[in-house]
Amino acid sequence: MISYLEGTVKNVCSDRITLLVNGIGYEILIPAYVMNEVRHATATGPALGLFVSFNQTERQPKPVLVGFRSELDKEFFELFISVEDIGPLAAIRALARPVREIARFIEDKDVKALKQLKGIGERKADKIIATLKGKVAKYALMPDLHIPAPAPLDFHKEVEEVMVTQLGHKPMEARKMIEEALKRNPAIGSAEELFEEVYRGQKQ
Repeated sequence: MISYLEGTVKNVCSDRITLLVNGIGYEILIPAYVMNEVRHATATGPALGLFVSFNQTERQPKPVLVGFRSELDKEFFELFISVEDIGPLAAIRALARPVREIARFIEDKDVKALKQLKGIGERKADKIIATLKGKVAKYALMPDLHIPAPAPLDFHKEVEEVMVTQLGHKPMEARKMIEEALKRNPAIGSAEELFEEVYRGQKQ
């Protein structure tokens, strides 16, 4: 079982990274709030260490690795997926807010706040509170690290890098295609939307 990995970040997508460890690339899913920390940590270099939650079941035979910068965050995640009907992939989608905030919602029995998490309706919110109330108080006391959000244009650079290094476009050509896509649709807010608009432009 894998519990910690340290290596070089080979590739970064919106919800996962590829971490190269001793010549082996591990695909690691990253919750949204952790991705900010990962981008911040790798701003000065590609080296990165992650606490890893390893998940494999009969219903989900393909191993799912989920990465965290803090061992406490990993502990909370594994408590969270102990709730009935919340598997690793559902938990990753739901954990878009820092652990300390979600733990406070649970301890305060704040169903309304929990329902704001992606994929969590009233029934699941009630189950989360019933299962975890009284077990997550220490996570509610975690400090706020004030990790800055990535720059708004980060995904522009991500798309350009993929177009050049993986798809074979020349840097000037890739930049021009991206600029034209953004002119057509200035409201683009993610790498996926930008790829779609670039592709749409090439069909015209």
